Amino acid sequence: MGHRVVHDDELFAHFITFSCFRRRRILDLDWPKRIVLGSLVAQMERESATCVGFVVMPDHVHLVVSFSSVGKLSHFMQGWKRRPSYEIRRFLRRSHSKYEAWIRDDEPIWQARYYSFEIYTQDKLLGKLKYMHENPVRAGLVANTVDWPWSSARHYELGQTVGVPIGSAG
Repeated sequence: MGHRVVHDDELFAHFITFSCFRRRRILDLDWPKRIVLGSLVAQMERESATCVGFVVMPDHVHLVVSFSSVGKLSHFMQGWKRRPSYEIRRFLRRSHSKYEAWIRDDEPIWQARYYSFEIYTQDKLLGKLKYMHENPVRAGLVANTVDWPWSSARHYELGQTVGVPIGSAG
């Protein structure tokens, strides 16, 4: 099996995707989505990262992020995925026994890997943001991108705040 290479030696935006373990719909509930986004904001502050856009789906997350210096992506992702894992598991144990029974203690919340696509051009950035924001519509969760409260679409289309500071790439 080939080793996947993540390029993090130039300043450009990264389009990131990571999934719940076995694509389980752990993020169906609002509170785990809030945990993920709260952890994103905290990790952005710790790593001096800029969120350009995001969407949290029931079984996966997309993010466009940029950094002020190179070599930060891996550490950023490791911290962001680790912190909400404990809180989500604790929430499911306390509040949602059907979910908690579905996830064994020895199973992770997230798939081990994440996927990064480096964005070099404004056209590619706009394409990735559009793809990401249309995810909830394609999944049949909402009729319009701005109706999904767990994305940055309202920031781009309506100029509204979305709970995560949104900046520009590079």
